[in-house]
Amino acid sequence: MDIVIVTTVIASLFLVIGVAEPLAARLRLPYSAILAILGILIGSFAIFFLRTELTDALNPVAEAIIGLPIRSNVFLYVFLPTLLFQATLGMNFRRMLDDWVPIMVLAVVAVVVATLSVGYALSWTSALPLAACLLIGAIVSTTDPSAVVSIFRSISAPRRLSRIIEGESLLNDAAAIALFGLFSGFVMLGVPDPKLGDALAQFPVLIVGGALTGWLAARIAIWIMALFSSHELALISVSVALPYLAYIVAEQSIGASGVIAVVAAGLTLNLTGPGRLPPQAWKNLREVWDLLAHWAGALIFILAALLIPRLLEDVRISDFVLIGVVIVAAVAARAVILFGLLPLLTLLRVSPSVERPYRTAILWGGLRGAVTLALALAVTESLRVPVEVKRLVGILATGFTLFTLLVQGTTLRSVVRWLGLDRLSAIDEAISRQVVAVALQTVREDVARTTEDYSLTHDVVRSEAKAFGDRLDQAVKTAEDSDDILDRDRITLGLIALAGFERDTILARVRERTISARMAEQTLLDADRLIEGARSGGRSGYQRAARRAVGYGRTLRVAVMLHNKIGLSAPLVRMTADRFERLLSQRLILRDLDLFIDGRIRRIHGRRVADLLNELLTRRIELVEAAMDGLRLQYPGYAEELERRFIRRTSLRFEEREYSAMREDGLIGAEVYTSLMQDLTMRRDAAEGRPPLDIALKRFELIRQFPLFADLDDKAVKRLGRALKTQYFNPDSVILHKDGTVKSVFFIASGAVELESAGQKWRLGRGEMFGQVAILTKNTRRAEVRAIAPSSLLVLDVARFRSLLKKSVALQKAVRASAEQRGIDPDILLMEHTKGA
Repeated sequence: MDIVIVTTVIASLFLVIGVAEPLAARLRLPYSAILAILGILIGSFAIFFLRTELTDALNPVAEAIIGLPIRSNVFLYVFLPTLLFQATLGMNFRRMLDDWVPIMVLAVVAVVVATLSVGYALSWTSALPLAACLLIGAIVSTTDPSAVVSIFRSISAPRRLSRIIEGESLLNDAAAIALFGLFSGFVMLGVPDPKLGDALAQFPVLIVGGALTGWLAARIAIWIMALFSSHELALISVSVALPYLAYIVAEQSIGASGVIAVVAAGLTLNLTGPGRLPPQAWKNLREVWDLLAHWAGALIFILAALLIPRLLEDVRISDFVLIGVVIVAAVAARAVILFGLLPLLTLLRVSPSVERPYRTAILWGGLRGAVTLALALAVTESLRVPVEVKRLVGILATGFTLFTLLVQGTTLRSVVRWLGLDRLSAIDEAISRQVVAVALQTVREDVARTTEDYSLTHDVVRSEAKAFGDRLDQAVKTAEDSDDILDRDRITLGLIALAGFERDTILARVRERTISARMAEQTLLDADRLIEGARSGGRSGYQRAARRAVGYGRTLRVAVMLHNKIGLSAPLVRMTADRFERLLSQRLILRDLDLFIDGRIRRIHGRRVADLLNELLTRRIELVEAAMDGLRLQYPGYAEELERRFIRRTSLRFEEREYSAMREDGLIGAEVYTSLMQDLTMRRDAAEGRPPLDIALKRFELIRQFPLFADLDDKAVKRLGRALKTQYFNPDSVILHKDGTVKSVFFIASGAVELESAGQKWRLGRGEMFGQVAILTKNTRRAEVRAIAPSSLLVLDVARFRSLLKKSVALQKAVRASAEQRGIDPDILLMEHTKGA
């Protein structure tokens, strides 16, 4: 085939891709549907010109189109990894965790149910063997995100609806392709009635093997990319290689799911990349992948559509009945999951509620696309599949895909509008009015400065200012006096605006490198939770999200347990350092929010709402400060090291700004500027590194600070330091249970604990001890001890404590004081244990 003609055809396809997007917007149809229609038309015209005798001039072009090397392995090994990988890079994985149950139900359970439903329905209505019917069910069970998400975004559908659709579409590809591999093997081996138990038993192996392969490949790639952090193009090139190598290794070397490997690799890079790679490099990497995925998605649709005329050449009247069976079975299976299983899981409190309009939109939005066509093409190419099976697979998969694109796709926008999902809620309407009023006030100020700077004609300025002022007054009045906004809603609006401004401030600080890329994703997630909390729960929802932002998560508690039980400190070191930096970043951001409250929010919602928001902000600052103080007690000096790092990075930012200004003013040339920036980059790379955190307590220095051990000599202090063990406890952790046996005495190195016994409570802090009374009285403990702050405790066993008690007068005085506080005779308590002292 002439390379010139092939190049012309490929270039023309890119031209078609460029035309399709504005055409879809103009016709208000799904972009993928337009691509499919154009592909079908191109393929049909190519066949027409080859078979007609009207002209032979276009035969070379038609032959080039028909002869394009479009095989299923091109779709599966070239285009599919690109689409999956970009989707995982673009998804907010932590936010999707909020809806992980409905996403997994739709991505896995719904795929299996649809496969079985379509398979058995076809086996009852056709002469195909069950294995072939189940194979068709697996092919048509995967949905296409690009075909529907763009519609939701264009009509301002709820974000949660888009997240569920994206998560389902991403993960169900893996489930459907895994089932496709199983059933295609049965068909090729000639097994008419496969044992579903044996087939599904292989499913976890495919999933786990693919996940481990993708995770390991991504970790290796991230390590290499971190080494190349100063070479952006090299870094991006490694990211391009990652999904393809993960896919090939999983499929060809391990026999696992390549799709799962790509998804796992993308999720690992999504979660780890922002903290390991430079912010600008990460941003450019994402942009490159967005472009690659746009091209891949368009090409996979248009190239697959080119094949549709050939796949439908042998269609018969009876085949339309079978297409109807597939449509009914697939839609019914999806409806059973959405309107049967999901409400049941919600009733059992296993899954968050998914509203009925959402479920209806998800049902009608289950469009099929290029992956379905690619899987069908793979079957039609196989020489080991019977001819009639290949024919029906191609026709049924193609017919069902066209139905979803041309019927469901073209009507989905109307369905969403009928459900009312395109309309803003009352609170969102109020937000839009608030945004308009605030924006117009800012615009008026900027316009006033501009007219003054450029000395514009006074009469023109006055007339335009009057017109603009009237519009602004109307917008402010609408925002302030709207009857449908209650005081409670005004507070909610203010909190949503405050959390949105906090998010914008975080992004600005990340761009300035005031906040590290490591913390960017976590702090942005906290801001998103504040927005969602305020939107759904008002003031109480906002406060819950604020407390969660400074609280201790389950992973940190697990890290503490690993350190205490088996001495594995690495997770605790990393998470504690992350917590230090996260709290410091929150404190820096919160200090900037009061100006926003006193400025924009006060102008829109009045003094009372602004004062309340200032009060809530003060409480948040106090929460952060308290958490920082607790960490400072545990690890003195580390917060100061982070603050020094912040000052160094800020000074470098200011230095870069000055160099840029000097270059723009012509004070320095390009050569000098380049040299200065190279030096600054080296110093910035050095400043990016976070100082190491040593969580090991320096026992000897710490023991000297305890008044209880003040009278011990150096030799005794060293022996005591070797005998003491360190344990860490999070707030609300129970250290000693009531009625338990006490085997050690605890000395509080940092933090605070609360003792509760017989309805009375005592609080102990740094330098104090507990557990000694139960040991000396030889009684089962009747008090419960709970940490009320992050606490580091030094633990001493009973024998060593008794030996120490005989030698230390200061320790005897402390025991005497604690006994008196509890109403116990200290002389009786100490008499036996200090003999021979």
